[in-house]
Amino acid sequence: MSTPSPGPVSPFEDDSPWARSWTARLLPPLIAAALFLVGWSLLVRSLQAGNYLLPTPSAVAKVLWEDRGQLLSACLQTGSAALAGLTISAVLGTAVGILFAQSSVLRFALYPYAIFLQTVPIVAIAPLLVMWLGYGLRGVIAVALVLSLFPIIANVTAGMTSVPKPLRELFALYGANRWQRLWKLQLPHAVPQLITGIKTSSGLAVIGAIVGEFFVGYGSKSFGLGYLIRSSAETYSTDTLFAAVVLSTGLGVALFAAVSLLSDAILRRWSTA
Repeated sequence: MSTPSPGPVSPFEDDSPWARSWTARLLPPLIAAALFLVGWSLLVRSLQAGNYLLPTPSAVAKVLWEDRGQLLSACLQTGSAALAGLTISAVLGTAVGILFAQSSVLRFALYPYAIFLQTVPIVAIAPLLVMWLGYGLRGVIAVALVLSLFPIIANVTAGMTSVPKPLRELFALYGANRWQRLWKLQLPHAVPQLITGIKTSSGLAVIGAIVGEFFVGYGSKSFGLGYLIRSSAETYSTDTLFAAVVLSTGLGVALFAAVSLLSDAILRRWSTA
């Protein structure tokens, strides 16, 4: 009898002691980053492009250092809007997922409209949200909320409706009512999927906040990375534009990493409970 072939192996799976060390995890990305920066510098020199078209890494680093106060303030502004939008979407998406899981009629009737949140171009509805909610932090949070809501709804709904049949039959055997099945079976079963949805939405919340800031200036003394990107592009301050893009990427990675660390701690405790 033939034995089943093993499933796909992750490229990060390696049992050697070196592969499990911090050196193996940090050194290759650092080398790749160094090679990228060297290639970037050589490309700028070979093309002889002006700083307004393609700045050198040193020019971007100079802006990051000299304008660190302004850039940090913009990063915090965008980060607070993204975090607020993600938090609201986690609460609202969980509530909607619970409703969809409890009523197939509601799920079949409204789930297609929830997909609308994922398919509609965010740049098309962002100006409307800003007009309805006003020019300020509320409008930016609303855009981040809309963009990050659907993954949480989809994951919570899938988690709560995919409870194994033997567990459902066991709860029915003991005469559990609807609320007992919800709180003691469906919600615990959906926790891993909820966390996956929040991880996915963390990056989308940052994108939504930046897109919202394209249309919201906050004020002359308070603005986010999205507004800084737009204003830098309009004035051909490409080095500042690149610096804002670098910080936007770093903000998305930082939010995703924070959510991942928190979720890993929750899942470890959840699996041993």
